Amino acid sequence: MSLLPWPLARALLHGLDPERAHRLTLCGLRHGLAGGAAPVADRRLAVTLWGRTFANPLGIAAGFDKNAEAPAALARLGFGFVEIGSVTPRPQAGNPRPRLFRLAEDHAVINRMGFNNQGAAAVAARLERLRRQGLAVPLGVNLGKNKETADAAADYVLGVAALGRFADYLVVNVSSPNTPGLRALQGKAELEALAARVRGAMGEAGVTCPLLLKVAPDLGDADLGDIANVALQRFDGLIVSNTTVGRPESLRSRFKAEAGGLSGRPLLAPSTAVLARLWRLTRGRLPLIGVGGIEDAAGAYAKVRAGASLLQLYSALVFQGPALVGRILAGLAERLAADGFARLQDAVGRDAEKY
Repeated sequence: MSLLPWPLARALLHGLDPERAHRLTLCGLRHGLAGGAAPVADRRLAVTLWGRTFANPLGIAAGFDKNAEAPAALARLGFGFVEIGSVTPRPQAGNPRPRLFRLAEDHAVINRMGFNNQGAAAVAARLERLRRQGLAVPLGVNLGKNKETADAAADYVLGVAALGRFADYLVVNVSSPNTPGLRALQGKAELEALAARVRGAMGEAGVTCPLLLKVAPDLGDADLGDIANVALQRFDGLIVSNTTVGRPESLRSRFKAEAGGLSGRPLLAPSTAVLARLWRLTRGRLPLIGVGGIEDAAGAYAKVRAGASLLQLYSALVFQGPALVGRILAGLAERLAADGFARLQDAVGRDAEKY
């Protein structure tokens, strides 16, 4: 992402190790080297959820800006909201390198980063500065646990205390495949206990923003049913979904057998199916954020019609660059108009029964 033409910028970035290219991209964003997108002004795209207004439904997913280094720059690219993190209470180096792989032939990425981040104190300091300067879009804060913490809920409680006051919404991330034992917290009893402690911490800290849960795409129907039941009682929304540990036979890249979570194009179909299933299970009563495999307006619109009120992407930027944001929003507006919808919310869930 730079002021260079995207084909040239892509060639330069893809000539580097993926993690180094990512760091360079963030550095460029921080220093204003990425051009801002012309805003896609269409009232059909505006979404109001949880008493907050999103000028458009497309956000940047957690994982891109783990340490809140560039939220304002990301907003200038045209995103309707920004989610930072995952942030753990203490700084964490993450897993050994290499841990990030481009699957160029598959338009996909595999990562096993392991919640590498600078910790809640460093992120809180940045968000305090950001609050004084102002951010033009809603901010989500994604919370994780440190690898060595046995009492996972204690880390989420610490995250609420340190970062909750800055968030327009908070996310409990229990679905990354790269922290041992984390996905076990998606079980019904474990999730109920975790949600109760996080809600308690929010009450003690005076944090009143919505609380969302990010789930995995690899869950069976029984697990999804349990998550839906707990979410309806304890959470204000779901993010569907995180990366997958599955490996479709269609993958061609030499990196396809690398351990970690797979994202990008191969995740579109399975994550959208899980999204539709959760929309049906929650009877449309719980806002869903659709993420996984979005790389064009068709994929974005499919997620809306499957049940998503908001959308997120990340991996597609690796291959298509920042102009993708405007292309998707323009395409979404065209599809809403073609189908006769006055607003995006009218299209949400229209195809959920087909999955």
